[in-house]
Amino acid sequence: MPHLVCRGLSVEQVRTISKPLLEELAVICECDTSNFMLECLTVTSVFDGDVVNTYPFIEVGWFDRGQSIRDLVAKAITEHCLASGVPEVEVAFRTYREDSYYTNGQHYGN
Repeated sequence: MPHLVCRGLSVEQVRTISKPLLEELAVICECDTSNFMLECLTVTSVFDGDVVNTYPFIEVGWFDRGQSIRDLVAKAITEHCLASGVPEVEVAFRTYREDSYYTNGQHYGN
């Protein structure tokens, strides 16, 4: 279920890192690669009246897995993004509550 939304990376960069990144994240999170959703957003950034390059930013939406797993996931994402040629990247986590996450009308909480 972890959902990675990428901005500031090209579709080709995300495509290139997708397989090795998701394989590494699956090991870290102890789940199958099919549990991950990876999206690449095309964004137009504007600053001071000019179109500028979008800063590389990855947002991870997931059910919390604790600080140590979060640290490993952030490190893996960062290393794969840097290897794709971006000079720097930021990673942020958005934590979902199980009682507020629904699949086909059914929530995950008790």
